Amino acid sequence: IGLGDGENFAASDIAAMVRYTNKVIHLNDNELASLTRDNFSISTAQAKHISRPTETVEWLPEEAEKNGFPHFMLKEIFEQPETIMNAMRGRLEISEGVPKLGGIIPVWEDLKKCRHMVIVACGTSYYAGCVGRYIFEQLTDVDIEVELASEFRYQKLNFPPNTFILALSQSGETIDTLAAIKEAQRKGARLLGIVNVVGSLISRETEAGIYNHAGPEIGVASTKIFTSQLTILTLLALLLGRHHNLSLTEGVTAIKALMALPDQVRQVLAQDNHIQAVAEKYCRCSNWLFLGRKYGYPVAMEGALKLKEVSYIHAEGYAAGEMKHGPIALINPDMPTVAIVPRDSMYEKMINNIQEIKSRKGPVIAIANAGDAKVKELADDIIEIPETLEYLSPILSVVVCQLIAYHCARFLNRDIDKPRNLAKSVTVE
Repeated sequence: IGLGDGENFAASDIAAMVRYTNKVIHLNDNELASLTRDNFSISTAQAKHISRPTETVEWLPEEAEKNGFPHFMLKEIFEQPETIMNAMRGRLEISEGVPKLGGIIPVWEDLKKCRHMVIVACGTSYYAGCVGRYIFEQLTDVDIEVELASEFRYQKLNFPPNTFILALSQSGETIDTLAAIKEAQRKGARLLGIVNVVGSLISRETEAGIYNHAGPEIGVASTKIFTSQLTILTLLALLLGRHHNLSLTEGVTAIKALMALPDQVRQVLAQDNHIQAVAEKYCRCSNWLFLGRKYGYPVAMEGALKLKEVSYIHAEGYAAGEMKHGPIALINPDMPTVAIVPRDSMYEKMINNIQEIKSRKGPVIAIANAGDAKVKELADDIIEIPETLEYLSPILSVVVCQLIAYHCARFLNRDIDKPRNLAKSVTVE
């Protein structure tokens, strides 16, 4: 609930009322609040009165305004250089190649010994977790699983000793993710969280965690929280990796690459007019395909999800290696493929996939590194991203996907910030 001057509010997400008040009280399960214009009371379901202090939200009212942008989604896409920096602010120790994450201090001694972690999340946060799995495998000795929170609790859970569950949630109130971590706790797992909303339910249910500090995200389709989550997952993996087998040189290299990300995202955003033209060219196509391998695969799924969410165009995100097992039958001149093909360990295999699509007369939009002549020769359209470490490239390539989705939705005159049938905070099953 939000407390104002001569007005009080109730909402499922702080972002809904931050423009009216920065004084909030979080309710726990099975609590009731009674609001009038000038007063409020909180009680249990058994009518026992509860006294709880207010919390001050750090978000500024102007952060919940469009500030000259036509939509919140576009504003939040363009805020990503700052939100990525905010995810790292005060958390980097470049000389030691080790991040500093104060939020996990309460569990740090046990976390250092952790060799099994399960990331649970829904929607966009789930795809962030899928990227996170590859990052952890690259930087640490921890075995990582990524599970859809809505399916996780129906499994027969049997955790090795000292297993940590890492819950990812933009709002910190996602009901499926909450149910998943409660079930995991019953089975003896330890709980961590990465959320954007201070004091939210997941932040209170978990033992320790890390805040995004990304400010309010008003657009229903999450953008800046996705890249913020990837940044924080990298910090956490790097911290654990430096206490495993990752060298000082590797740690310093990673931190320098992280510090370069905000400017590199700005370079991607500077191509907005070109991306807009590409979107206009293909926005009337009824079906799209997004393809990637390894780090590019979760980005392909997230890119397809963004297009579905805001433009209502049918899109699929697919592992490129699976094309020959069926989906290649769909390729035709009216079905564009967005191929995520940076110069990484999967580059040559992605080139082969593009050639397969082109031989079947499918149009290809390539997201590739600047100056890639081979891709430019093959693709119908190319959108360039700067070169970075392989495990950081999703942060750059996904920004292109976000802008493609946004501009397709705009050309189709969709309700971009409030897509039909969707809600910002999913608090019901």
